[in-house]
Amino acid sequence: MIYSLPELTADVTAPTRPPRRYLPEAFAVTDWAALEPYFVELRDRPVNNAEELEAWLLDRSELESVLSEDLAWRYIRMTCDTQDQHRSEAFQYFVSQIEPNAAPYDHALNEKLVASPYINELSQERYRIFLRSVRRALEIYRAENIPLKTEISTKQQEYAATVGAMTVTLEGEEMTLQRAADRLKDLNRAKREEAWRAVQDRRVQDAQKLDGLFTELVGLRHRMALNADFPNFRDYMFAALGRFDYTPEDCYAFHAAIRETVVPLIDEIDQHRRHDLGLAELRPWDLDVDPSGKTPLRPFETGQELLGKTITVFQRLDPFLGDCLTTMRDMGHLDLESRKGKAPGGYNYPLDETGVPFIFMNATSSLRDVITMLHEGGHAVHSFLTRRLPMGADKHPPSEVAELASMSMELISMDHWDVFFAGDDELRRAKKTHLESVLETFPWVATIDKFQHWVYENPQHSPAERQAKWVEIFDEFNQRTVSWESIEAYKPWLWQKQLHLYEVPFYYIEYAMAQLGAIAVWRNFRHDPQAGLEAYKRALALGYTATIGEIYEAAGIRFDFSTEYLRSLADFVRQEMAQL
Repeated sequence: MIYSLPELTADVTAPTRPPRRYLPEAFAVTDWAALEPYFVELRDRPVNNAEELEAWLLDRSELESVLSEDLAWRYIRMTCDTQDQHRSEAFQYFVSQIEPNAAPYDHALNEKLVASPYINELSQERYRIFLRSVRRALEIYRAENIPLKTEISTKQQEYAATVGAMTVTLEGEEMTLQRAADRLKDLNRAKREEAWRAVQDRRVQDAQKLDGLFTELVGLRHRMALNADFPNFRDYMFAALGRFDYTPEDCYAFHAAIRETVVPLIDEIDQHRRHDLGLAELRPWDLDVDPSGKTPLRPFETGQELLGKTITVFQRLDPFLGDCLTTMRDMGHLDLESRKGKAPGGYNYPLDETGVPFIFMNATSSLRDVITMLHEGGHAVHSFLTRRLPMGADKHPPSEVAELASMSMELISMDHWDVFFAGDDELRRAKKTHLESVLETFPWVATIDKFQHWVYENPQHSPAERQAKWVEIFDEFNQRTVSWESIEAYKPWLWQKQLHLYEVPFYYIEYAMAQLGAIAVWRNFRHDPQAGLEAYKRALALGYTATIGEIYEAAGIRFDFSTEYLRSLADFVRQEMAQL
């Protein structure tokens, strides 16, 4: 049975954080000396009954939320300008001086909680998910891993700075790799090839550096796993990520299901693309251009326009959704446009105390940017729906749920994309392109996930073995009808563009699982828009107070990645594409 929560959508506007109950209102994270007394007080506070234990939990949660939000802002500011030394130093100070000192106390507080004679008097329905996670954290905690985590964080920061500094010059203009990638949509094939080669050449310049960095990360992560009595980092991460609902073997079966059901569909799409473009063979620079022979879609010009149009789309779906983004705009919680020195990628960073998240991305006026904005907007809505849950831990569901929020938003918003695309033809092109990318999600996710399994099951592998295994797995799932003749030397390095491998290892298979769920949410929405949207919001409002399966059930869908289920949903997407 799913735990029932109070209505959480009534109040969106949050210009300030709610009043504190434990820390002083003016308290700010400065150094460890200012923080430690609160950890000591929580560790040593007598707890004499279940009511006092619950109060202790809420006080601890407030402290954790303050710390979490402080770290968030340091990360946000650093990624907005990776070349600013002061921002990098502020972030590094937290991960080198605050986190290592807080970790032993966090472990001690977990021990105090599970040892309390009053723990069984807490509502098991209310706290069952939280307590399950606490017990798992106790199982894998090792003090000797604290300095290793600090070292890993430093190296992850090095990856962001290295990639964030990459630019290319095309036709006399210096630009980020994200902006250069927009030229892969140009109708002029020679220009597409020039841009593709320029991006690959720039990545190759730092390939050895990033390869060495990854080798160091693999070694450090393997040591962490051994310290925690796991045979490899993959098994350690399954525990650390709280994967209670599936196993590595389930992931392997999912890879196989994707290869059997989706990869042939992608091959078919690519064959149609080759025919429509009138080419004897497809090359990697032919995969983003519109096969209709029309100029690239340009849905907006500036980040401000992108945000304004997205707010309109959300408002049409549900005024609450539009109010979420309006609040973020009013509070300055967005940085949308691509520029030199900015970290790659995009994210929605929850701010646990304020309850209003921050969206970061690298927009360059493409359809892909619209999708990213809708995706991160879905995450933002999730943050608003959970902001009044009593504990910080309740607001952080696993990625299988978090990505359901974002990927579903991409699909259920499509009926309102006329805000971005003038005329039926542009709208049809945009929808068809996105639905193709939805299917393409599955092979790429399988590629990255299968690669990670191999990397960490074989931690002593050489760089040459790693490159060969990557090419093998890439060829299994991707571009099977595309010619790489004379450019094979680029292929062994393609994995380095996937920041998850460096910064959030094993956070990737969830994208495919959530993509399946999102298609199911969309299918329900197509049948009954109002009921489908309400089920979506109801599921997200649960936060992490229920299991993944229960949350999916609340959304009116199944947490299922079997071959049969994958085929049925892929067929639905195919049918929708045929109607465009």
